[in-house]
Amino acid sequence: MQCIRRQPKRTVSQENMLLEQSRRVAALNGIRLGLKDDKDLKFLLKGSQLLKVKSSSWRKERFYKLQEDCKTIWQESKKVLRSPESQIFSIEDIRDVRSGHKTEGMEKYAKDVPEYRCFSIIFKDQRKNLDLIASSEDDANHWIAGLGKIIAHSNSMNQKQKLQHWIHTCLRKADKNKDNKMSLKELKDFLKEVNIEVDDYHAKKIFQHCDKSKTEALEDDEIEEFYKILTERKEIDSIFQVYSDPEGFMSCQNLVRFLYETQQEEDAVVAAPALIQRYEPNERAKRGNAMTKDGFLMYLLSDEGNIFNPSHRKVYQDMTQPLSHYLVSSSHNTYLMEDQITGPSSTEAYIRALTKGCRCVELDCWDGPNSEPVIYHGYTLTSKILFSDVIKAIKNYAFKTSPYPVIISLENHCSVDQQKVMAQHMTTILQDMLLVAPVDGNKSQFPSPEQLKGKILVKGKKLSRQEDPINGNNNLEAEDVSDEDEAAEIEDESVKTKVEQKGKSDTLKLAKELSDTVVYCKSVHFEGFDDPNHPRAFYEMSSFSESKALKLAQESGTSFIHHNIRHLSRIYPAGWRTDSSNYSPVDLWNVGCQIVALNFQTAGTEMDVYQGRFQDNGFSGYVLKPEFLRDEQTKFNPKSITEGTWGTKKKLQLKIISGQQLPKVNKSKNSIVDPKVTIEIHGVQQDNNKKQTKVVENNGFNPNWNEEFTFDIEIPALALVRFVVEDFDMSTKNDFIGQYTLPFTSLKQGYRHIHLLTKNGDPYSSSTLFVYVNIQDCD
Repeated sequence: MQCIRRQPKRTVSQENMLLEQSRRVAALNGIRLGLKDDKDLKFLLKGSQLLKVKSSSWRKERFYKLQEDCKTIWQESKKVLRSPESQIFSIEDIRDVRSGHKTEGMEKYAKDVPEYRCFSIIFKDQRKNLDLIASSEDDANHWIAGLGKIIAHSNSMNQKQKLQHWIHTCLRKADKNKDNKMSLKELKDFLKEVNIEVDDYHAKKIFQHCDKSKTEALEDDEIEEFYKILTERKEIDSIFQVYSDPEGFMSCQNLVRFLYETQQEEDAVVAAPALIQRYEPNERAKRGNAMTKDGFLMYLLSDEGNIFNPSHRKVYQDMTQPLSHYLVSSSHNTYLMEDQITGPSSTEAYIRALTKGCRCVELDCWDGPNSEPVIYHGYTLTSKILFSDVIKAIKNYAFKTSPYPVIISLENHCSVDQQKVMAQHMTTILQDMLLVAPVDGNKSQFPSPEQLKGKILVKGKKLSRQEDPINGNNNLEAEDVSDEDEAAEIEDESVKTKVEQKGKSDTLKLAKELSDTVVYCKSVHFEGFDDPNHPRAFYEMSSFSESKALKLAQESGTSFIHHNIRHLSRIYPAGWRTDSSNYSPVDLWNVGCQIVALNFQTAGTEMDVYQGRFQDNGFSGYVLKPEFLRDEQTKFNPKSITEGTWGTKKKLQLKIISGQQLPKVNKSKNSIVDPKVTIEIHGVQQDNNKKQTKVVENNGFNPNWNEEFTFDIEIPALALVRFVVEDFDMSTKNDFIGQYTLPFTSLKQGYRHIHLLTKNGDPYSSSTLFVYVNIQDCD
């Protein structure tokens, strides 16, 4: 039997010393965050009792406290055998802090508690919300304000400050006996913590180099020396040396030369002095209008040194064209948090989609109890939510991320009476936001996103005997319209049985009140492309399953493009995707389909490409289609590319140089990643391509590849570039580490950093790739 050696009990003086040390570390981290002596931060560091709310019968007191790193929250747990790691969550994982009853949980289970004592923590990933009740209004305000400040200040830290904060936190974690010194063993533990495997000889060599005092322990200046060695960027030093003088200064003139020649910046003369003022930390260099190596690194890690064109972070495209000329960020079965058969439905799913830039959300509406319509995936075991709650969530979050119009796509299965309730809820809750009449008397084509700013449009069925929605209505109360039942297409035995039992009807009785909410998006069955002599009204739009749409794109690409110049098309996933998997949106964008709806709750390549496309144009949810997908005379066909005005072919040359602070995917202390990078091109068939680097073994902290790749791009306007980093595993599937996707047209040239995203599309705080980009016209 193995004996467990008990740790000697600390004396009172040792405990006091450690407590004082912890306070000093917390104060230092507070200063790093720019929150010196902040009363809210001090309250959080002290911690407080909060009531955690899970259900009407589960409401329990727990102690919550901000750790000394000012980055993590510790939460008390009564669970037996719960690991220490599971009691901690990072502030970086928080998407939002909401005061009052602003979540489903609070709305259902805490209505008896005053709003001023309630708040909720919303996480970035699929984790459940944390609903909390403070003992007083003051306590709640401290938590809400304190967390808000830490999140805001952390986001405003530059890359170098984030790195410094992170490394010092890891150093503190490795200092097991909390003596503010680092032994050789602690140094090796620290290197594993930051994701780098160093053999004993190399670790000892670094240790001895830094141990100037020969005390067998690093402290103070020696730890700073170790920090400098660790964060050295030799690949950037070599670039800097080309443009700097022997004293280590890059003159403004040489910075202009670097920006113009290497970075392909057209406004280099104006940009250079501004970059020195913004990023140079050395006052002497700043006064001399020059840049040091530190300032140069800070510029390369900044937004101006990003691979994504910073001018595309704001709306820069023409937003005055007809609505049908734009790709629209769209979600399928928006209410679902997980799969299509048994998963939960939630208003939170709408909030998440809207805050991710989604501009078209879907509502599957069915008769509910007490004459209140509900939303869920019909014929399945997915949970139900109130239609009115969803409309309230849409009202509150529709325009927080983007001011451009939101489309509510209704799949209506309700009785006439409950349809009237739906119409009433939309009218009374949305009020002026709801579009109920044509804009500026425009009756021949769609208004523009600019004209529809702040407006919510309804897509749904329209009474056929009414006069057209643009010119007014008659007094018909209700009549049969064709039914569109996407839920009935699900390839699941239990669903098929329920559909058969119900006896699927091809028609549905539609209430005039609901019909009247539809102005520009009238749902109709697709009967084939327009006859030029008898064109359909522009406001009539059809929905296609992915297979039907892909067949049309394959067989009638040019006709589909012409259709999509004048009409909106909505595409939805195939019925067999019961696991909420996604299809590639690219082939459908290539024929001008606007509303290509994906399952926003499902991470993966398809969603990465989707978010990559829509981070363009200021993350507004609307991206203007290229000219050749809007031109009435176009002969473009992505499946058969001929000579035409599709843009100049390009040659993309990429050098993957290095990686920085890649996260551990396996949290085991001894597990170090073996990273490799894959570059993917997503576009027309000829452009689709994939190439990858070699594997760097046991180094996620600062791997070096220095590998070059070349891609020929036939249609640049339709191409996206995806960078994927994986942890190579010889025996099993590689583990995903991070990715970044952007439109080819948003690429910046020269030496650039790529700021990697998690599998859910959220940014890592300091994980980057360093690359060189060169784009040339093909001969």
